[in-house]
Amino acid sequence: PSLGAPSAPGIHDTLRSNLSSPSSSGQHPTTLQSTHPLEARIVRWRATQDALKMEGLRRTFGIAEPVRRGMELKIAREGEWRPSVLGKSAGVSGDILAGRDMEVGWEDVFVGDETREGVDFHSEMEARLKMDW
Repeated sequence: PSLGAPSAPGIHDTLRSNLSSPSSSGQHPTTLQSTHPLEARIVRWRATQDALKMEGLRRTFGIAEPVRRGMELKIAREGEWRPSVLGKSAGVSGDILAGRDMEVGWEDVFVGDETREGVDFHSEMEARLKMDW
């Protein structure tokens, strides 16, 4: 139930919205995906560059180096969390480990939840620690 495009969350986005009326026959709501060919090409290019970088590391240092970097990246992405009251997590550690700390993308500026009502600190911590019985 997005209110609009990621770049302008409060404005209705006709191109991303479902033009047909959804029936109440129990269909799951579709997740909005960007289908611009340039965006898909950039994602594939980034994945190819990451694979080439890991292959170069494997050839230079052996299999242990790409495995170690992959583990560090996974740990950084899973362990980096801050409550939304404090500004959420920006993913800085993952960006540094991936070598993207000098890039600024749309995801860094337009998170997509600018118009949503934030939950209070205690409710968020209870949900995070699975204490919301």
